[in-house]
Amino acid sequence: MIWVQRPVRLEPRPRGFHLVTDEVVDAVPELERIGVGMANVFIRHTSASLTLNENASPAVRRDFRSWFDRAVPEDAPYWTHTLEGADDMPAHVKSSLLGPSVTVPMSDGRLALGTWQGIYLCEHRDSGGSREVIVTAWGDERG
Repeated sequence: MIWVQRPVRLEPRPRGFHLVTDEVVDAVPELERIGVGMANVFIRHTSASLTLNENASPAVRRDFRSWFDRAVPEDAPYWTHTLEGADDMPAHVKSSLLGPSVTVPMSDGRLALGTWQGIYLCEHRDSGGSREVIVTAWGDERG
């Protein structure tokens, strides 16, 4: 059995949905040692989130942003947590809707994602800054 845990710093990105699968995998080379197991990726922030979705068409990521920005608008009269800017409270709500982590099966040293799946960093603030995820992976070592 092998366990690995590694913090991974993601560069700042603008508001939107960004594929980070390769960055995560490249930052944790020990993943290659896992034959069968699981990998959990957890974001340590309350105004950004993670999800799994389409990794091929940028239109999907644009549509995600459009939907979330309409569903959870800025400057709504009911927001009371506004000291950190108009995008702050909506970012917290969006983050809670999507969640702070994804868990992916490992198979033969790789994330066992579907053909068209990728890990998204969902940046809900206009200037969220760099983000940190913690990757925790475990499983049987490849033989």
